[in-house]
Amino acid sequence: MPRYKLTIAYDGTDFCGWQKQEPYAPDAHTDDPSQPHPGQGALEHAQTLGLREGETRPRVALRTVQHVVEQGVRAIVGEEVDLVGASRTDAGVHARGQVAAFTCSDGEGTGINGPRTGWPLSRGVDKLLRAINGKLPQDVQVMHAEPVEESFEPISGALEKCYTYTFHVSPPPPRGTGLRPLWDRRYVHRVWEPLDATRMDEAARRLEGTHDFLAFTTINHGRLTTVRTVTSCRVMALAPVPEGDRVRVEVRGGGFLYNMVRIIAGTLFEVGRGSRTPDDVSAALASRERRQAGPTLAPAGLCLEWIRYT
Repeated sequence: MPRYKLTIAYDGTDFCGWQKQEPYAPDAHTDDPSQPHPGQGALEHAQTLGLREGETRPRVALRTVQHVVEQGVRAIVGEEVDLVGASRTDAGVHARGQVAAFTCSDGEGTGINGPRTGWPLSRGVDKLLRAINGKLPQDVQVMHAEPVEESFEPISGALEKCYTYTFHVSPPPPRGTGLRPLWDRRYVHRVWEPLDATRMDEAARRLEGTHDFLAFTTINHGRLTTVRTVTSCRVMALAPVPEGDRVRVEVRGGGFLYNMVRIIAGTLFEVGRGSRTPDDVSAALASRERRQAGPTLAPAGLCLEWIRYT
């Protein structure tokens, strides 16, 4: 049975993350079901499922990237498939290089006396790519498709992942224009304070290596260990845009804890604005206490850039 690897890009603004989720009662998330949960524009697109016994308000189906792409694949191959993704990005987080894989039947001999199912290698991955994208909405797209061994696993096979977090820096006059980002406002985190990217980069380097990142994840992280290896953590000033300056944090590693990159970005932001020093970042890391690190920044600035395999 053929197995295919997909490289997927998406605008995460209107998705409730990558992973498929069971429908939930909106009471647990917002007092007004007509209003989106903060940071989750996807609730505006939620599908009402109706009431279950004992419920007073309708349940909705959350719109997730995994579900949308999986439905597109199923429509093309004509059979049930299980699309497994490498990274469980959160609601509002974007991706240029998410990786997922699925297995289907080879499709040989079908379509003569019955519906055609599966996708044989002989049919070509270019046709598969075009067919799947024809079933997807405008905010998600398969960038590349290739056949892989049946043993290929997107999660356990990943050697390194790269995330970026981008700041739009726009101080008010007279220090800056005070203009907000317009055309790419969904993909940056706007800040008013000028940021010292050089000092941020000095602090970022303190996080490289193998450490216990307990201070840089949520209290209820749900992991057996919080030790992770960050192969590279850098901060760079990007070319300015008419509305302001841009600063980007780039973090690479074998795997990350829940909210880890957003907390790293929040901690480095405080260094850039002058309320922390690089030594404070080292101390926060050593403390293993969440309160010693910076805030968890909004998801809009975060993007999964790529995932490396052998």
